Amino acid sequence: MNPEGYPSDSVPLQGRPYDGFSGQPAGPSMVQYTTVNVTEEPPKDHIIWSIFNFAYMNLCCLGLVALIHSIKARDRKVVGDLEGAREYGSIASCFNMAATVFTCLIILFLFFFVLFAVRF
Repeated sequence: MNPEGYPSDSVPLQGRPYDGFSGQPAGPSMVQYTTVNVTEEPPKDHIIWSIFNFAYMNLCCLGLVALIHSIKARDRKVVGDLEGAREYGSIASCFNMAATVFTCLIILFLFFFVLFAVRF
């Protein structure tokens, strides 16, 4: 302890001169820091889209492959490997898009083929 009775690591506050106009201290007395925690959005696994494609649009087993990658993405997310989950989710999304587009193209092709066959 120092002679004033304070521990050696603490310092008593001293008054600061005030600004005559605003009533605030005449200079910056303390710097404040703000910490912002930004939470990332968890990666998407597209499991519902994969189940739909597996049940209804399983052209060339693309729906099955998408479902497998979606399950792997969900497992990686549960384990905490967000980068692996993001990668598997991206692959599942690509297979889901391919299955959806190919199935829609085949349906359109068959529709126009039937329309053409009935017309002639």
